[in-house]
Amino acid sequence: MASSRVVTLDLNFQGRPHAIAAYLIRHADGAILVESGPGSTLSALEAGLAKEGLSPRGVTHVLLTHIHLDHAGAAGWLARQGAEVYVHPVGAPHMLDPEKLLASAARIYGDRMESLWGEFLPVPQSQLKVPKDAEAIKIGNLEILPINTPGHAEHHYSYLFEDVLFSGDVGGVRIPGYPYLRVPMPPPELHIERWRESLARLRKEKFTRIAPTHFGIFDDPAWHLSEVEKGLVSATGWLEEIMPSEPSLEEMRQRFTDWMAEEGRKIGLDEEVMAAYELANPPGMSADGLLRYWKKFRNAG
Repeated sequence: MASSRVVTLDLNFQGRPHAIAAYLIRHADGAILVESGPGSTLSALEAGLAKEGLSPRGVTHVLLTHIHLDHAGAAGWLARQGAEVYVHPVGAPHMLDPEKLLASAARIYGDRMESLWGEFLPVPQSQLKVPKDAEAIKIGNLEILPINTPGHAEHHYSYLFEDVLFSGDVGGVRIPGYPYLRVPMPPPELHIERWRESLARLRKEKFTRIAPTHFGIFDDPAWHLSEVEKGLVSATGWLEEIMPSEPSLEEMRQRFTDWMAEEGRKIGLDEEVMAAYELANPPGMSADGLLRYWKKFRNAG
């Protein structure tokens, strides 16, 4: 097992447990967070830190798997408290100036932006760190390895720390207590083939636990990654089946939502758990991502 303690902080997104995590790793001079969560969950983050005897100023480093609002939204605020923020090179410009990222999100979420995500502050240039793929990040006596894992997004790193892989969203969405996993496939950068290549790369690494941001630390990483791959294969099959009929986006969203609900019912998920899965991974977003992927990569020209 890992010699250093990894603590799961539940950010209670929209009042629900097991939707978004930030992971806390202590070191000699403070603490590292893997993921910041969105700005809307800062009070839960502060409460989680306080329970561990820490204030936000005790967080010295924040490692972001990618820049989507549910993972990175509070990073700028933490930078203002003194933290250095680590991010994939493709995502770095958006952390310095999040205007385009926020405009894109506003088109999707409209007047729900503030209640869902809260404030997204820029990270000062002096506090933004852009590690290279497979080049160890050294913090005190700890080492964390960033692994380039595109597919969910181009700007996606997974992080390997001792025996734990922090898999962001490339490791899917899994709620504790259920042998079930969903694959989040939002626009604009979903690329199923690249995602499967990322899974192949992760399988070459050595780890005994996997920690997706949604949600928790699991000790069956081989099964977990296999389920992510099955989810990608299933979604591809579903896409190939329905796209010849040229459904509208609204029809596609509905059909995908129904398909996901049926998958959940088959394994006996209750309504409360289904709602938690949908909060962490809205099926309509995946329908949008799949449609864009189909048009851009599968049916181009």
